[in-house]
Amino acid sequence: MLFGYKPSEVRDAIGTRDAALEKMGERVKDAEKRVGVREAEIDAHVAELSARQARIDDLEKLATQLCERVVERERSLRELRFELARVREESDAGLRALAALSDDLEQVRKQARGQATRMRLRALRDAAELSERVAELTRRPSQVRDRMLESLQETIRRIGREEEGGAEVLEVPANSNGHADIEPSELFEGRIEVEIGPLADFSQLVGFEDAAGAISATSEISVKRFTRRRATLEMRLAEPVALLRELEERIPFEFRVRDTRSDRVVLDVDEDRREAA
Repeated sequence: MLFGYKPSEVRDAIGTRDAALEKMGERVKDAEKRVGVREAEIDAHVAELSARQARIDDLEKLATQLCERVVERERSLRELRFELARVREESDAGLRALAALSDDLEQVRKQARGQATRMRLRALRDAAELSERVAELTRRPSQVRDRMLESLQETIRRIGREEEGGAEVLEVPANSNGHADIEPSELFEGRIEVEIGPLADFSQLVGFEDAAGAISATSEISVKRFTRRRATLEMRLAEPVALLRELEERIPFEFRVRDTRSDRVVLDVDEDRREAA
């Protein structure tokens, strides 16, 4: 008998202990298996996190590079915008200068045309006065009359040289009564209404308008009416001009003058000649 225990009791206690130890061992093994699985899962998560972190690092590097490129492009765009604005400003300044120069040239041209017209009219007046003097001297000796005629022609040539710088010389025959090729009554100036017809179609009206607008003295031109194949145009002439002669030289069809006044001209298109053409 051991310490008051029977041998059978001791064996039972040892058997119970061994069975408990065996169960504990199995539980430990199960726990170790679960721990191994968890560790494997943790390792997998760690590897995944590492891969994600590497991807994040790569994306951050790429984002940084893109930001640098964007900043560089923005700087380049600012420089280009500044350069474009500078070039545009210089171009605008150049265009304004050209426009101002064109206006100045047009003003000089108008002044020159007006001066030339005034000189022509002065030449006509001087020629008329000299012609009257010649007429008064018709009863005098022929030698005096010849000298007066020579003086008249020389005066006309001198005025012509002053007008065109020597390029054109006005010569008036002795029997012309002091009138040059253009009579003062043939000159028109200011606002003029021109009625013309019958016109074949609208394109013929456009051709007439373009031809009338090409006259150097024309400052404004517009179509007021176009009914029953007749058109009425309003022209503004900045200086005296032989309007009918200018139209005869420029428009592509024949016409007849029905009526002329100081502010109105009526023209009839010669349809027979137009159809033959």
